[in-house]
Amino acid sequence: MPDVRLTRVVHFSSSLRYWNPELPEAQNRRLFGSRAETHGHNYRLEVTLQGEPDPITGMVIDLKDLQEILDREIMSRFDHRDLNADTPFFEKEAPTPENLVLVIRRQLAAVLPAGLLAAIRLDEDSETFVEWIEDGSAS
Repeated sequence: MPDVRLTRVVHFSSSLRYWNPELPEAQNRRLFGSRAETHGHNYRLEVTLQGEPDPITGMVIDLKDLQEILDREIMSRFDHRDLNADTPFFEKEAPTPENLVLVIRRQLAAVLPAGLLAAIRLDEDSETFVEWIEDGSAS
């Protein structure tokens, strides 16, 4: 049976500021401008899995199981959180959408069956999104 792709969408809201603690305040403000101030985003996250449907269930993954993973690994860590203060991932780097999508990839890859995670798209707003797409070389 051929592979199919399944995408699940979740939404979460977080506050953040772009800040590198290794840099002086003036340099942070110069690099990040207004984004150095605490602000928020209402994110839209697409998680795409790819695999062969199970011959018995007809599913790549049970949506209930996938939602439990997303709730535990993403929603509980990022929804209504201050990404700088409440998550250890951003103690030393700015919570840019690029960094956030890579953190999400690591979290999900650690708990999903190997080879199932195919892509992640994170919409920061209606004009900006970041994608990670499995190319076979990611670890």
